[in-house]
Amino acid sequence: MYRVKIAVVALLMTIMSGIPVCAEDGDDSRLVRGLHYGLEVQASLSDGATPLWLNANKHGLSSLEAQNGYLRTSVCRPLEADSMRQWAIGYGLDLAAPVHYTSSVVVQQFYADVRWKRLLLSVGTKEREMELKDNELSSGSQTLGINARPVPQIRLEVPDYYTLPFARGWLHVKGHLSFGMMTDGKWQRGFAHQQGKYADGVLYHSKAGYLMIGKKDARFKAELGLEMAAQFGGTAHNVFLSDGTGQTIQGGRRFKDFLNVLVPGGNSEGQDVYLNVAGNHLGSWVARFSYETDAIALAAYMDKYFEDHSAMLFLDYDGYGKGPNWNRRESNRFVFYPMKDVMIGGEVELKRAEWLKKIIVEYIYTKYQSGPIYHDHTTTISDHLGGNDNYYNHYVYSGWQHWGQVIGNPLYRSPIYNSDGQIQVENSRFRAWHAGISGNLSNRFHYRLMATFQNGLGTYSQPFNRKRHNVSMLAHAEYRFKTKLQGWSVGGSVGIDNGSILGNNRGMQLTIKKTGVLGL
Repeated sequence: MYRVKIAVVALLMTIMSGIPVCAEDGDDSRLVRGLHYGLEVQASLSDGATPLWLNANKHGLSSLEAQNGYLRTSVCRPLEADSMRQWAIGYGLDLAAPVHYTSSVVVQQFYADVRWKRLLLSVGTKEREMELKDNELSSGSQTLGINARPVPQIRLEVPDYYTLPFARGWLHVKGHLSFGMMTDGKWQRGFAHQQGKYADGVLYHSKAGYLMIGKKDARFKAELGLEMAAQFGGTAHNVFLSDGTGQTIQGGRRFKDFLNVLVPGGNSEGQDVYLNVAGNHLGSWVARFSYETDAIALAAYMDKYFEDHSAMLFLDYDGYGKGPNWNRRESNRFVFYPMKDVMIGGEVELKRAEWLKKIIVEYIYTKYQSGPIYHDHTTTISDHLGGNDNYYNHYVYSGWQHWGQVIGNPLYRSPIYNSDGQIQVENSRFRAWHAGISGNLSNRFHYRLMATFQNGLGTYSQPFNRKRHNVSMLAHAEYRFKTKLQGWSVGGSVGIDNGSILGNNRGMQLTIKKTGVLGL
């Protein structure tokens, strides 16, 4: 296997060395103009597991093993190479040969992009940044985060804000729609030892829409958005039903099943009387309010997570009848839920400063989850209460994770930390405070510092026997060389975890990179 790794890396290094393997000069050479390449080697050494902020929010290219690392090589053509054209074409291949990871070879990115005017079609596996949050300092988005490996997908999007023609420049929209398939079925089988719950061939869906209010050159702007995602299809194994028996459930892959996740509907697998919509649905209401001057930029943002319509709309239906009409809606009666579970963040950017450039502070609360009681109406009790939302977990699928890392915010403890083979998030009810700063000590020396305090209760169904705490910190610095070493950089990081949620861990990480543009 190590020979395979070396061969893969050697092949891409040969391609990126500048050998003209593509078209000759002329119009046909357009597709190889603007090619970027990257070479990277990383090594991590820890006492205990890899600390949180050396592992998290790296698009899944990370490991908890005490000693781990990778060789990574990539070549890509960004869409900006065709910035002056109505049609733009981009593509990329990004491979890693890791040591002590969940895979022997990682295809981190492999994609093709086609843009026509403002509309973009993307096919393949691609790292995508978070919306409305700082991707370097934030703890992460709760729905569409940057913590797990990218999911291969077909994605149609308007990536940049489009100004609506009827609103005099005050309204702008963007968004996306995608379908894909998760690739961690083999890993799930091995991790669960085919004893606990696992799934393979699971399909993926995401959609999001954002509205910006304010002219693009205005000092004040408001951005409002809705992010939603779903897991469906595939085959779920060892799913335990209410009677204690386990079974295999085959999810649907027909056209109507795709429609049922596009617009949530249908019936959930393995249920009879109490029917939920098909698949595992989740999402976030997001918002960002920003004010900017020549010297400073201020922003406040919010991320309200939900896993069903009661948490999404803050109400649930409770107007069922009695006796023979116990399962029939007879009156307009509702249960209202407070908006307790939310991430709130603040951001300050000092434009004229260098040594302290950006500051963020975040507060995250997830303990409520629509309350501790899940009670559906019965033949004798007509009241309906829909709580115990069990964030990031699901009774059929292995939850909102990919290759053991949660797809959203990594403060929900990822399944890869579990030692019992259970693919589930064991700490989803928590309160956390997070802060980060970054700056430049010179025009080539960049740093960032992050610190997080968290207390957790476990889950409603499996609570911790006492409240647990955790402190995670990171110090990172990167130096970019000049003159003869142009394109080279070296970065070093130190991280620690203290507490009973992630354990007591100490670690360091060294990364050496070389980037440039190929002269084909």
